[in-house]
Amino acid sequence: MNNSIKLAFGILVMISIACTGNKEKEVSSITTHIAVENKGIPIDYKESGDGNYTLIFIHGWCINDSYWTHQVDALKSDYKIITLNLPGFNGTDTTRNDWSIEAYASDVNALIEQLQLKNVVLIGHSMGGEIILETALYNKNVIALIGIDNFKDMGHEMSEEMQEGINEFFALLESNYKEISKAFAESNLFSNSTDSLVRARVIADFQSADSIVAIASLKNLFDYSFDEMSKLEKLNQKLYLINSNTSPTNLDPMINAGVKCELFEIDSAGHYPMIENPQEFNSLLAQVLNKIINE
Repeated sequence: MNNSIKLAFGILVMISIACTGNKEKEVSSITTHIAVENKGIPIDYKESGDGNYTLIFIHGWCINDSYWTHQVDALKSDYKIITLNLPGFNGTDTTRNDWSIEAYASDVNALIEQLQLKNVVLIGHSMGGEIILETALYNKNVIALIGIDNFKDMGHEMSEEMQEGINEFFALLESNYKEISKAFAESNLFSNSTDSLVRARVIADFQSADSIVAIASLKNLFDYSFDEMSKLEKLNQKLYLINSNTSPTNLDPMINAGVKCELFEIDSAGHYPMIENPQEFNSLLAQVLNKIINE
């Protein structure tokens, strides 16, 4: 693999792209409620639990709501929990043409509005981080954001060499989506401790995704990332991060820009800490939620 392709992979990891895998057995107590749609597109969501605070879990690129099963089980006795499959992923509607971060944020805001949710904490993994950021900018019912393995190294500018690498990566992805997406996962998303079943699950979801939606949403994510810092500067809510320490997180650009943020790091996990190390992840998530409620 030449250096420009490797560079493209590295850049994409920097902006926190995620993929997921085969569904786990779903929590039996989760039930579907009021039909929600956005601009004629149905929003596939599940609701469980009850409480004064609502947690909305947003998955990343090519993933699905089953990645939050461990968190739903752990938290449903204390919180109202919403999980959803973003349109275009996991067999949901693929008829629209807009797969941008802004469109996905509009879906989440439609869910909050139509379900009349209050005291909302948005939790977004990888690409879900950009979605919760865009959502929170336009919704007063969101009180805090929790990013999962994202916003790790902000403030970079695009160079000509970087752009060439990115263009080559997308050309390869469009020509052979299954093989290039698999190579991207194997090269960038796992740690030495990542279980083989997790690896297989992630790769399977990469390869089974609708390639048109996957590539379009990835391109839009990349475009969004270069305006990300200016959006973070407008954020009123605090951003908490639960990030794998497999690669470092640099908060300095955000802190210097006045963004309210706090980092919690997790060991023994790659890009999918919520399924790779769910016990430690849930402990950190509970700490973060306690801080949000008590601060």
